[in-house]
Amino acid sequence: MARTQLVRPRDRKVIAGVCAGLADAYGWSTGTVRFLFVLFGLFGAGELAYIVLWILMPKR
Repeated sequence: MARTQLVRPRDRKVIAGVCAGLADAYGWSTGTVRFLFVLFGLFGAGELAYIVLWILMPKR
């Protein structure tokens, strides 16, 4: 499976496109990535990870 570049798409975004970008890069469902971020946010530092990725990931 070939990975694509880790970028935030301009379409399919809800807040910043971080979950859609991760889903595209790793071939996962966008819903699965969003669920994992919510779960990680409840039991860890999901919000902080999202903000860091939002800053570091370039737009497509």
